[in-house]
Amino acid sequence: MSEPSSRPRAANIFFSFLKKSRRIGWRGFAWRWLERIGPATRSSPLRRAIQIVCLAMFLYAFFYVCWPYAENFTAETFRDKESFPVELFLLIDPLVGLSTLLAGKVFNGATLWWMVGILAFCVIVPRAFCGYFCPLGTLIDAFDWLIGRHFKRFHLTENGPKRGWVHLKYYLLGGVLLTSLFGVLTSGFVAAIPILTRGLLFTGGRAQLGAIKGLNHLAPVGAMFYVSIGLFAVVFLLSLLGRRFWCRYVCPSGALLSVFNFVRVGERKVESTCINCNKCVEICPFDAIHEDFTTRTNDCTYCQTCGGICPTDAIKFVTRWNDVSLKILDDPPNQPRPVSRRGFIAAGVLGAAAATFIRATDAAGHNAGNREKPLRPPGSVPEESFLDLCIRCGECFKVCPGPVLHAAGLEHGIESLWTPVAHPEHAGCHQDCNFCTQVCPTGAIQPLDLVVKRRTHMGLAVVNTQTCLPFREEGREDCDLCYLECEQAGYHAIEMRPISLDVDRAELEEQGFSDFEIDEMATILAPHVDADKCVGCGICTYRCHTRYVVQEETLQAVAIPVVAENEHRLLSFPGDPVLLGAGGAK
Repeated sequence: MSEPSSRPRAANIFFSFLKKSRRIGWRGFAWRWLERIGPATRSSPLRRAIQIVCLAMFLYAFFYVCWPYAENFTAETFRDKESFPVELFLLIDPLVGLSTLLAGKVFNGATLWWMVGILAFCVIVPRAFCGYFCPLGTLIDAFDWLIGRHFKRFHLTENGPKRGWVHLKYYLLGGVLLTSLFGVLTSGFVAAIPILTRGLLFTGGRAQLGAIKGLNHLAPVGAMFYVSIGLFAVVFLLSLLGRRFWCRYVCPSGALLSVFNFVRVGERKVESTCINCNKCVEICPFDAIHEDFTTRTNDCTYCQTCGGICPTDAIKFVTRWNDVSLKILDDPPNQPRPVSRRGFIAAGVLGAAAATFIRATDAAGHNAGNREKPLRPPGSVPEESFLDLCIRCGECFKVCPGPVLHAAGLEHGIESLWTPVAHPEHAGCHQDCNFCTQVCPTGAIQPLDLVVKRRTHMGLAVVNTQTCLPFREEGREDCDLCYLECEQAGYHAIEMRPISLDVDRAELEEQGFSDFEIDEMATILAPHVDADKCVGCGICTYRCHTRYVVQEETLQAVAIPVVAENEHRLLSFPGDPVLLGAGGAK
């Protein structure tokens, strides 16, 4: 086929001056320096620079803005450090927005507008999120460079077992979306950014917290903690089967973006100057190039690595309507392997079965009465909606300065796995902190200013009269520790009231005690909680547990636990003028 009369206007971002024929002077120095890092970096250094910037932004937000603060902080501490939204990368993961919309049946403007924005951008630059912005993809690239490249003997071949993996991500996407339609949100278990934030929380986040505040601040771990770390590790270990194996074949977030490649504007095309060197096929990180050098358009991320390595400049990134022709007329493109209807049906059946099983199992556990209601963070929406919106990203755990928020195991049901649960015996919810309400990307925890947060009920402190020192019969003694903590926090929800004791007045009179002294011995001040004032912050619980259970070992269990009652939980989202403290569901 003849070449077009005029050269196409290409949108190439790789640097043509780094071609082999021009490696002299400073160009040669740049080529050799980039080559040491890797051929992909040398072929498309601008893309790699964007990846590094996005990864640095993510790590800055996760480890610096979400710092494990000491006690000397205010509500403005977090806001002053947040130069961009901490939840930014969760917002631009399109599967997060779509799945929460389907599961929660509510319109969260912030999440959905970000989703629409990234999908619209990816129409212009196909799968730009995967190729440029995703910090998980950048870390996988780093793993491939450091470790994966030394295990190429394990890589699956194009005509071998790898062909069976090509459409797995679409089946997984279908299953995730179908379970969301049934009201069970599973995207948090498999979407790219939630996996990354939760994995870093349970690894690097715990290391940071332990190093800065002490190992005693680390939450206890269970089997599900290791399951989460295992899932995080599998994402990287899959690269032993092929470069960016997770991104190519498994990631449902990438699959959603691949679907939108059907309406793409940009496209990779190959001119007739192609010499069949096969370099583009070998270097493509997303397996988006057929053996005949044509493009799997749904998998191409517009990373342009292939264009940077092409020795004849035959690869152009142009609009899909451009008249760049296929390199050889008699070499038709391979037909992509179609997505199997059986695969989609199987994914749908498995998704529906999983949703039904989870709901039935959790309902049976709740009906049996052997599960306590979880104590959620302040500003949480009603429980059913909370489970439909929480993507288990762990941002609220990371930013909590206590930390009072821990990841739930299976004690509250399968659907509650890795959702935030407050454990006031570990730490109290600080009166000057509203950080967790500022970082939730989906509205499961609503944004509250500090004034509203201080009057938002997350639970209710209840005095256990069997173990509380002023109440109990054996070893009774004066104690007002919970009262003092509540007063210092400014809630004034605990009142010390006198209670009568059973004393033998006649015997005391014989021993010479006066009536006034006997009256004093016949009463003791004991704590009583005002349910209208108590917000369930758990500061009293933490102090009681720390002193009498941990330090003095006087008690086996805390004497003033917080229970999930008297809560303020409304379904409202950023920008709504609804105040949770005024008329919330209790």
